[in-house]
Amino acid sequence: MRLSDFAYELPERLIAQEPATPRDASRMLVVNRAEKTWQDAHFLDFPSFVQANDAVVLNNTKVFPARLIGEKKVSGGRVELFLIREREPGIWEALVKPARRFGVGARIKFGTSSLGAEVIQCLEEGLRLVKLQCEGSLEQELERVGQTPLPPYIKRPGGSSPEDRKRYQTVYARRRGAIAAPTAGLHFTPGILDEVTARQARLIEITLHVGYGTFEPIRVDEVDEHSVAPERYEISQDAATTINQSQACGGRVMAIGTTTARAVESAVDDAGQVHPRNDFTWLTIRPGYRFRAVEVLLTNFHLPQSSLLVLVAAFAGRDLVLQAYRHAVAAEYRFYSYGDCMLII
Repeated sequence: MRLSDFAYELPERLIAQEPATPRDASRMLVVNRAEKTWQDAHFLDFPSFVQANDAVVLNNTKVFPARLIGEKKVSGGRVELFLIREREPGIWEALVKPARRFGVGARIKFGTSSLGAEVIQCLEEGLRLVKLQCEGSLEQELERVGQTPLPPYIKRPGGSSPEDRKRYQTVYARRRGAIAAPTAGLHFTPGILDEVTARQARLIEITLHVGYGTFEPIRVDEVDEHSVAPERYEISQDAATTINQSQACGGRVMAIGTTTARAVESAVDDAGQVHPRNDFTWLTIRPGYRFRAVEVLLTNFHLPQSSLLVLVAAFAGRDLVLQAYRHAVAAEYRFYSYGDCMLII
């Protein structure tokens, strides 16, 4: 399939700039794969689609303040660092803007903070390998100096707000390491989680640290030629056992988000059994992929021609997904990270 097969028209006004208040106030488009139909609903209705023994799988990764604003140590020119992946303690892959002015040896300071960065290697596509140093704990200093790494389509004067530190995070976020939120989970509240368990379903936490691979643009015309960059994930023995027990009792695996789906599908065998894993996933899901575990998917609305939209199309069929997206546009759903959601059953 060609990348152009995953395009759709979206008015800019439908790109959500703020989260819904309260969290569970979002709309939800329910898409039925077997009947090839959809219906308008609200996220508050989500528990009514959960059945006894279902395994509702959550990604408990926690976003850290990966966006740093500083200046070049010599010239004072403004620079933005977006930390992507820590290769070893203090050594990070980072997107640097403007990259052309920051070659090997360039040093960056961050206001009055003791935090400093030095470019030690130039990589591709604006990526740099940087060494971070500070007095005391680097993790604590990043928490103090860094900003919430909101996606570039959320455009506000001054960037992220203090409120984003809370709202661009799921209520069950526990394990620090993501540079973007698993956005399907942003709709959940403790009350919704309680309703899910009241229906005799099982809440299961796994971890996939959302990295650059999740939102890296597809730069080839043929979708089959694109590979999603690896991301670290972990499924514990208890999580794998509970998922398998749920299936044995007739329950469905409900993946909350595309990152959850990628993790679970990376750990399942041909018989549908999920195994414990603590590794990087290299899995790229595109049309033609056979899902072996995930049977229900909750997901937000994704960018045109993105690997996430390709994954959703693999799960529900490209034509059905794009028809549902066109309906969502006409019905003025809110799109992307802080937007509304789609439940595919």
